[in-house]
Amino acid sequence: MSTITQNETFAPAGTWSADPVHSNVSFEIGYAGVNLFRGSFREFTATLSGNTLAGSATIASVDVKDEQLNGHLQTPDFFDAERFPEIAFTAGGLAREENGAVSATGELTIKGVTRPVQLTGTIADAPATDPFGRERLGLRLETSIDRNEFGVSWNAPNQSGGNYLADDVKLIAELALVRQEA
Repeated sequence: MSTITQNETFAPAGTWSADPVHSNVSFEIGYAGVNLFRGSFREFTATLSGNTLAGSATIASVDVKDEQLNGHLQTPDFFDAERFPEIAFTAGGLAREENGAVSATGELTIKGVTRPVQLTGTIADAPATDPFGRERLGLRLETSIDRNEFGVSWNAPNQSGGNYLADDVKLIAELALVRQEA
């Protein structure tokens, strides 16, 4: 499959911002060796301009459906929200393939540690117009990281062997992007 030529753009011209009501930024991690544990961030931003995407998520908005665990994720054991209140992301050179597949290299910052990440995903073929006359474009991206490389290394031994938390975490952004007025 070939990539779009350099004369074509990744997304239609303009600046596109994530609609937080219709978008989702989430994570998945293996738990207890038997299933995937999922969580998300209620507060985040994402802006696409040309073939560059930038965004952030507010640590205090992490949601894992349990208030006590939400609180534990704020501590230095995990995200250390007091010292590092946001996770940040940037990616330039997003490339669209003929079938709508997306690939790119970006940078992710968690707990003050910035590392490169490889992204894969999909983008809508063309924008759609919503009932309010706004143009929308769908973009889904994901990557996997080793959380230990970002200083998120808390774990506990599983009585059945191994640890409760896997090291690899899948990060997923499902973005409903809205074209911003000039």
